[in-house]
Amino acid sequence: MPNDTLAKHLFHWENQTIEWAMRLRVALLIAEALDFCSTESRSLYHDLNAYRVLFDEDGDPRLSCFGLMKNSRDGKSYSTNLAYTPPEYLRNGRVTPESVIYSFGTVLLDLLSGKHIPPSHALDLIRDKNIILLMDSHLEGNFSTEEATTVVGLASQCLQYEPRERPNTKDLVATLAPLKTKPDVPSYVMLGIPKHEDAPPTPQHPLSPMGEACSRLDLTAIHQILVMTHYRDDEGTNELSFQEWTQQMRDMLEARKRGDFAFRDKDFKTAIDCYSQFVDVGTMVSPTVYARRSLCYLLCDQPDAALRDAMQAQCVYPDWPTAFYMQSVALAKLDMHKDAADMLNEAAGLEEKRQKGGRGS
Repeated sequence: MPNDTLAKHLFHWENQTIEWAMRLRVALLIAEALDFCSTESRSLYHDLNAYRVLFDEDGDPRLSCFGLMKNSRDGKSYSTNLAYTPPEYLRNGRVTPESVIYSFGTVLLDLLSGKHIPPSHALDLIRDKNIILLMDSHLEGNFSTEEATTVVGLASQCLQYEPRERPNTKDLVATLAPLKTKPDVPSYVMLGIPKHEDAPPTPQHPLSPMGEACSRLDLTAIHQILVMTHYRDDEGTNELSFQEWTQQMRDMLEARKRGDFAFRDKDFKTAIDCYSQFVDVGTMVSPTVYARRSLCYLLCDQPDAALRDAMQAQCVYPDWPTAFYMQSVALAKLDMHKDAADMLNEAAGLEEKRQKGGRGS
């Protein structure tokens, strides 16, 4: 995402602030992204804020996938400043779909005010009908009061103390969709950034056996390489104390061991089940397990799940070539061939760099 975050354009801009029509576009597209996530049973989004919204090469806003990747299955994951945390999280330590709506309300406040202000302060202004004081002065009055009032009202609903009183994602889209203005003006124009031009092809790096196998989509060869590599690349990703060697830990490692046997014996459905038991405990993270389960998903014709696991491996180990290689294969299986080629070249570059003096891959 070459054009920075929403936070950069709202809070740290150098040339121009975001115009009102673009702020409405951002709000609508993020609401649509959250609604899409909810329909895909991914309704928990971790710590939604202006730093999670990225602008692509055309200046269009995109919701970062990293909020999804860090979810825990029981909703016990949150890391934002307490002043912006959903009140129910402070009460019971759990994030729910309604908590995501609360966080979306804080993003609406960012778009309205041009600064990150605590929801309690904003609600005081809203209650006192001081909407003009809430609005970003850098807009210099260049906004529709009627539209601003609608967005302020929606933000107020999202920030209700009781989760059941907040709107759902479909309500967000239904409220914001009629406010769409300047539909024919490209986002990069409204952001004041140059139009993206296709860069010349990046010189290809020489491919290792893993790279060759991935370029051919040779899943059998990839399997052989992952079996031979074993867990060499997991060194340093976990440091377990003696106190953590509980029965649960032993059971988790036993599940991984059973997964390894199934993976070696090409019983890929069993391997997925065993590796999932290991992952779901969450006490220990293993990029190799994610890479192996990613391949299992590919061999079971589930490229979406394979891509998610490959991305999770990258989250655990950001510079690991194997994580990028597995993403390239999954993208190719999803018919995203240009992205797959870019990811393959990225992986080869990382691998070449490590072979010249970095940590082995």
